Amino acid sequence: MVAVSDGQRSGRPSTVVGAPVGHPLLSFALTAMMDAVGAHSGAVYLRRGDEPVLEMAVMAGLPRSFAAPWERVGLSAPVPVADAARERRLVWVGGEEHMARRYPRIAVVLPYPFALAALPVATGSTVYGAVFVTWPGSHPPELSDREREQLESACERLALRLERAAAENRPVRPETDPLATGAIGAAADALSTVEAARMVSRLPYGLCSLDLNGRLVFANAAAAELLGVPVSGLLGTPLWESVPWLNDPAYEERYRAALISQVATSFVALRPPSEWLSFRLYPSTNGLSVRVSRARAVSETRPAGRGQGDAPTRLVSMSQALSMSGALTETVSVQDVVRLVAEEIAPAVGSRALALLGARAGRLYVLGHHGYPDPRVVEQFDGMPLTTSAPGTHVVAHGVPAFFDSRQQLERLYPARRHAAPDGFAAWAYLPLIASGRSVGACVLAYPEPRAFSTHERAVLTSLAGLIAQAMDRALLYDAKHRLAHGLQAALLPPSLPVLPGIEASARYLPATRGMEIGGDFYDLVPSRPLPAAVIGDVQGHNVTAAGLMGQIRTAVRAYTAVGQEPAEVMRSTNRLLIDLGADLFASCLYLRLDPDRGRAVMARAGHPPPLLRRPDGRVRVLDLAGGPLLGIDGAAAYATTEVDLSPGCVLALYTDGLIESPGVDIEDAVIELGRRLGEAGDRPLEDLADGLVKHYAAAEERIDDVALLLLRARGDG
Repeated sequence: MVAVSDGQRSGRPSTVVGAPVGHPLLSFALTAMMDAVGAHSGAVYLRRGDEPVLEMAVMAGLPRSFAAPWERVGLSAPVPVADAARERRLVWVGGEEHMARRYPRIAVVLPYPFALAALPVATGSTVYGAVFVTWPGSHPPELSDREREQLESACERLALRLERAAAENRPVRPETDPLATGAIGAAADALSTVEAARMVSRLPYGLCSLDLNGRLVFANAAAAELLGVPVSGLLGTPLWESVPWLNDPAYEERYRAALISQVATSFVALRPPSEWLSFRLYPSTNGLSVRVSRARAVSETRPAGRGQGDAPTRLVSMSQALSMSGALTETVSVQDVVRLVAEEIAPAVGSRALALLGARAGRLYVLGHHGYPDPRVVEQFDGMPLTTSAPGTHVVAHGVPAFFDSRQQLERLYPARRHAAPDGFAAWAYLPLIASGRSVGACVLAYPEPRAFSTHERAVLTSLAGLIAQAMDRALLYDAKHRLAHGLQAALLPPSLPVLPGIEASARYLPATRGMEIGGDFYDLVPSRPLPAAVIGDVQGHNVTAAGLMGQIRTAVRAYTAVGQEPAEVMRSTNRLLIDLGADLFASCLYLRLDPDRGRAVMARAGHPPPLLRRPDGRVRVLDLAGGPLLGIDGAAAYATTEVDLSPGCVLALYTDGLIESPGVDIEDAVIELGRRLGEAGDRPLEDLADGLVKHYAAAEERIDDVALLLLRARGDG
């Protein structure tokens, strides 16, 4: 069944033994919850064993097909029910715009005005699943306190019932969705009285009644005449199936929009050869009433969609493709692709495990895998020659998908698999990843039971492989650029800091998360004689040009230091060099000549943020002393020098502006905050202090600038 503990577990009941719950527990709980808060649809998800997957167990108020892309979702998926279960909190989405901001993938598939609340179904130790309920777009933008209390109480009661069922070894299984349905063809029942039915039959325009699945349960004679289909041919079928010229996703879309938003909507359609009809849809929580009449005047344009003679596209497939395509466009690295396929795509198609394979230099490589009980059964293929007879190599080499309904079929075609260690699965889909006409790898989906892959399923899986291939192609290119950027950055920065008498040093560098993740920030510690030097600087830009210029400046500073130039002259020489190079880039720089024996340092500054000096008593001073302009602006610029204290126990913090610049934060306030943290933690070991000062930036998902930090502590043992 469903229960998974977040903490210690003992004696969790089997999912297949014991008597099942004897009444529709989930349906009763869900419909009661919806009635209590006036919601018009909802669903209960249960967590599946130890897997980080939520599966829809029952849905009410709307057809399950409306939520088809999310029938099975990973716990880490960016959807409300997953967020609610993972974070154990209520998730509220107040309308169409709110949905577009927080969950853009859902907004692409369901671009309608509605509000949604998702809540965890959990006890103190166990997450059993999650619930969502929806309201029409007319719901206020905020959830009321009463609604919140009703929903939370209902979910707590449901969690306790699930806990009791688990303790009694009674599996809770998925239930039939409680959609409101009427007796097909029972016109008198649907309209309350026979006389009402007679009245409707005399009206000059068409009237139809549709249930929540879109099936006609009533149609008057005028509707049949206008549609060109007898009443007997309409009843029990959706309009877009029984009326050939309405078989267009654009018309079914209006039905979906009306049901989800609970707002009346309309459309016009052309009945061949030349008659335009108007359809007005009036929704309620148990179906729709449709008025059909002749349109007075319509522009002679067909609705967007398929051309005449094209095969119709099913909306469920369109919704799934939109959702998955949107998700794949957000991936960046190869591991992002692996994670997304594992958490969202594989669960949606019923797969329990997957492997993504690539090829390089005539060999097969495992790019990532998920779900295999023993990872070695996948990793054994890493480095396998593409000439080896194996399904993975064949698909990568030839670009043709392969589907194996059973282990017997696989071993019959590849006898060597009979001697391989079993992977615990019974059916496989090997899908080529083709991007821009070339193979970038293969996706292997594994299933726990034998599976007869239908023609439709093979087509869907092959199409999904095309989406995965495009994401994988981008990800492989990104990873290659990422390795290049980090390799170049590592080559331009010192691999380690030299040991200096009387000085303890520590440095940190964090690249920006935009561009190529390479920048112009640099630092160095020069063990020159008679006195060593320290330098930190920042070349504008986050690209290869900035990094290359940074390397030239760092080399120049070391050279000028080695020949004995004084700090002011080092800055002047570096400034002239930058202008002579004609790079059209500026750089800030801070240079110090260190004299630990005297407990002093001479500083020259070129437009760089002021260093911080922490004294042994914990007081911190901002050394905002005289300097000169940025390097590369004025060839005649002079750079004043200042002697500062570096007595034993003092700590100098040199940093670049990435450490103090944040959107909406004043730079002076940021410098003060950095000084406060330096003062509080300055007695800690220097490595720990460096980690603490950059901790916030290291954990950030997005850094608009790179960060460099160089800490110097005078030891007094020189």
